[in-house]
Amino acid sequence: MNGNSKGKVLITEVVHPVLQTELSNFGFECLHLEKTTYTDVLQIIDQYCGLVVRSKIKVDRQLIDKGKQLRFIGRTGSGMELIDVEYATQKGISCLNSPEGNCNSVAEHATAMLLCLLHNVVKADAELRHCQWKRAENTGFELMGKTVGIIGYGNTGSAFARRLKAFGVKILAYDKYKSGFGGRGITETTLNTIFEQADVVSLHVPLTPQTRHWVNSYFIAQFQKPVYLINTSRGEVLNTPHVIQALYGGKLKGVALDVFENEDLATYTATEHKWLEQLCRHPQTVITPHIAGVTHEATYKMAAILAKKIIHHATSSL
Repeated sequence: MNGNSKGKVLITEVVHPVLQTELSNFGFECLHLEKTTYTDVLQIIDQYCGLVVRSKIKVDRQLIDKGKQLRFIGRTGSGMELIDVEYATQKGISCLNSPEGNCNSVAEHATAMLLCLLHNVVKADAELRHCQWKRAENTGFELMGKTVGIIGYGNTGSAFARRLKAFGVKILAYDKYKSGFGGRGITETTLNTIFEQADVVSLHVPLTPQTRHWVNSYFIAQFQKPVYLINTSRGEVLNTPHVIQALYGGKLKGVALDVFENEDLATYTATEHKWLEQLCRHPQTVITPHIAGVTHEATYKMAAILAKKIIHHATSSL
């Protein structure tokens, strides 16, 4: 490390090059390993003052303890479930992320999935590609006049709400951790009110011990009518077999999923393959492979925003 260096930063996985450019310009020495493993990181982390991860490297106590020089851990994007934030904070290590970077992308994707569900776009498209002209059978529903419940009103939940305003819907929003965000077409409300009134429910919550498998049979049974369920947050927020059972049983009117409990098809068990097959087979599903938050623009913004936060952290620590 040269005398003018601000320290060494290890960047793992694929991130936009603007992150390394900005950190290098500031004075950090960066090593970018696009393809690496937990074991690889564990062996060299003691040399670095900063670590940047995305979605594959778990930053647990063992890795944190090995990183004797760590001053910050950065994550491009929003979810911090792979990082033991509480333990890192106890050790004086700052944990930074960039949820502002992809909130617009996720909000647009959630809106698109909802419209596809209501208007039978995916189903009709697949049928026509097989030379099946089913016009009457694909008569859909308008979004206008519906009541949409947003659970989790952070960056993505609020961005989703802003896009919904143009559709003439009633927007109900609930957030366990914040209040005072109602107004301007948004009704801040309770979870029970969403259960009572919603036609559509969109999840924008972090994955925590409390939200893991939160949306299960009991949760779904509380809705007063069948709803369209959208999940662009984390797959493990849902109990997948319970959601599938509710979908086929008519308790859910449709399901749009961008995230799944297991997102590595190569490791699927026979049961997980069955779940995916059931979701694919049902006519009222829209499923995508966790692409909501990774548009070209979002990929750049997540990296750029994280770089700015890291530099601010370093400057503040001087």
